[in-house]
Amino acid sequence: MSVLVETPITPPATGRHHRRGFWSVAAAFLVAMAYSTVPAPLFPLYAAREGFSTLDITVVFAAFAVGVVISLVLAGHVSDRAGRKAVLLPALGLELVSALLFLTGTALPVLIAARVVNGLGVGMITATATAYLHDLHARHRPGASPRRFEVVSTAANIGGLGVGALVAGVLAQYATAPLRTPYVVFAVLLAVVLAAVALTPETVARQPLRYRPQRISADHGDRAGYLAAAAGAISAFSVFGVFTSVSPGFVAGELHHPSRALAGLVVFTVFGTAALAQTVTGSLPAPVRRALGLGGQAAGVVLVVAGMSATSFPLFLAGGALAGVGAGVQFKASIGAVAAMAAPEQRGEALAGLFFIAYAGLSVPAVSIGLATRYFAPTTVMTWFAALLLVLLAGVAVLSRRAR
Repeated sequence: MSVLVETPITPPATGRHHRRGFWSVAAAFLVAMAYSTVPAPLFPLYAAREGFSTLDITVVFAAFAVGVVISLVLAGHVSDRAGRKAVLLPALGLELVSALLFLTGTALPVLIAARVVNGLGVGMITATATAYLHDLHARHRPGASPRRFEVVSTAANIGGLGVGALVAGVLAQYATAPLRTPYVVFAVLLAVVLAAVALTPETVARQPLRYRPQRISADHGDRAGYLAAAAGAISAFSVFGVFTSVSPGFVAGELHHPSRALAGLVVFTVFGTAALAQTVTGSLPAPVRRALGLGGQAAGVVLVVAGMSATSFPLFLAGGALAGVGAGVQFKASIGAVAAMAAPEQRGEALAGLFFIAYAGLSVPAVSIGLATRYFAPTTVMTWFAALLLVLLAGVAVLSRRAR
């Protein structure tokens, strides 16, 4: 999220240490992002044990987005001056605290607190780990193509979100204590990667920290272009939010597949296809990526509704995969558009604004769906969501044509 304006240092570490550090940070990034989707396939189990409604589940989910936004604004940019490890290590510590909170109980306040702490850690990790990987790649392979960095960072970030849900779903389905085992496993993994990052060489010379929160701005001379990017980010994150929060319940209820492994597979498919699509479409022209994102999301959400109407899990899963492709490409196109239109000294502010809007798109639709399912059938609610998303996508298409 933040602009990478660091003062490079020449540490005593060798290229071998930077190579090892690169993979240590990549592993930490992957584990942290994977941990953030661990609760997704477990939500129906929490609902069955505590009597939670769909609205309760979506509130727990939204608590994560609140933590992320707070952290992005307050600490996401600090590593440029304080150092990468000075931010990444405490952030991983917050993830570990969150896992321990989940292990203390299943009451609603405990789950909300655990998710807020989880979001605080992820908000610090996303920008910092990406910048750290960039630094370590450049020091290990000076002058080399950034392709390896781009592929690894995308796989760890978006791909990690899918891996966490899949692993948690499989553990919940086949291991004992389904509401504890996934958190124990990830608590151990977080402790391991935290130790590995502690041994990784620093890449930024620490400077006196003149702290201020990350500024947020949305006016960068191309109002239609920024609105198109913002609407595209909202549409992408609304898809991610719906599949991470309420889709496991829909799989168990509407599609009659109570398997936690299948619920995890759905989330994994959405994020896995998003990461793959972001990786393979990076060289395509921006208009082509935008069209692919719009078309993929539109077709995917229609298939999802069709799958729920026909009680067809394969059709629902195919829709999720296609929607994931569209959402992944759409969000990457939005980031590229905002980064290109903003002046270099304002790029951090512009991207901060985009992420703020995107995380609103992550939580508001999910909570709205959770509230609506208290009064209407889930298939009806998802049909409304699909209709609103199609209108939003049409707006993105119109605004993109008007953009400079």
